[in-house]
Amino acid sequence: MTAAAPAGSAASAAPSPASRIAVVTGASSGIGAATARQLAAAGYRVVLTARRKDRIEALAEEITAAGGQATAYALDVTDRAAVDEFATAFRKIGVLVNNAGGALGADPVASGDPAQWRQMYETNVIGTLNVTQALLPALTASGDGTVVVVSSTAGHGTYEGGGGYVAAKHAEHVLAETLRLEIVGTPVRVVEIAPGMVRTDEFALTRFGGDAEKAAKVYAGVAEPLTAEDVADTITWTVTRPSHVNIDLLVVRPRAQASNTKVHREL
Repeated sequence: MTAAAPAGSAASAAPSPASRIAVVTGASSGIGAATARQLAAAGYRVVLTARRKDRIEALAEEITAAGGQATAYALDVTDRAAVDEFATAFRKIGVLVNNAGGALGADPVASGDPAQWRQMYETNVIGTLNVTQALLPALTASGDGTVVVVSSTAGHGTYEGGGGYVAAKHAEHVLAETLRLEIVGTPVRVVEIAPGMVRTDEFALTRFGGDAEKAAKVYAGVAEPLTAEDVADTITWTVTRPSHVNIDLLVVRPRAQASNTKVHREL
C-alpha cells in the first residue's frame, strides 16, 4: 500500500482552475504579446492588459482564433484606481506577468530629463507594485500562484547613458527579491526574468523618441539579438515548472552579449 501524501504536499492537491488564468501587463506588443501567445498555447486563459485597447483586442482575437482563450482589458498600470477596479473584475487568477515598462532617453546623469526618469520609475516600478499588490490576494487564494517580474540586465549592472532606466530596473529587481522574502511560506512563487539585448519593434524606437537611426545603432553588427519570442519562451518555461520549483532569477542574453557593456559586433 502506498502511504498517503502529507498534508500540504504537492501531491495532496490538484491545481485549481484559477491557477490556469494568467494576467500579462504590457501585452500590446513585444515581449508581452509574445508571452500571451505562448502561455495561451500552453493552456492558460490569458488576460491581456495594456493602454492600447485596439492592440490587445486584436491579439485576443488572434489567440482565440488559434484555439486559445484570451480576454482584453485596457489598463494603465500607473493608475492605481484603475488597477484596483481591474482586480475587482478578475478575482480568480494564478499567474501575473509584470511586463509593462520601458526606457526613455540615453542621456548622462548630468543632463538627464527628470520627467523621463520619473516616468520610467512610475511605469517600471510603481506599475509593477500596483498590479502585484492588487492581485496578490487572488494569487494566494489560487493555492498555486506565480508572480513574474520582467526586469532587465540593467537591473544587475550599470552602463553609461542608462542611469534613469538602470535605477528603475534596479528598483524592480529589489521589489521582486523583497517580495520573495516577505511571502515565503505562502503558495506563491516570485520569478524574475532579466533579459539582455532584445530586438523588438518598439523598445529602442521608443527610447530614442522615434529616431529610427539611433534605434538601429543599438543592434548594429549584432547577428542575433534576442527576440521577444526568446524571452516569452523563458517566461513560459519558469511558469510551467512544478509548483515547488521557484526560478528566483534568470538572466538571459544573446550569445553575442557578455555584459551590458561588452557586445560582439561584426561591422
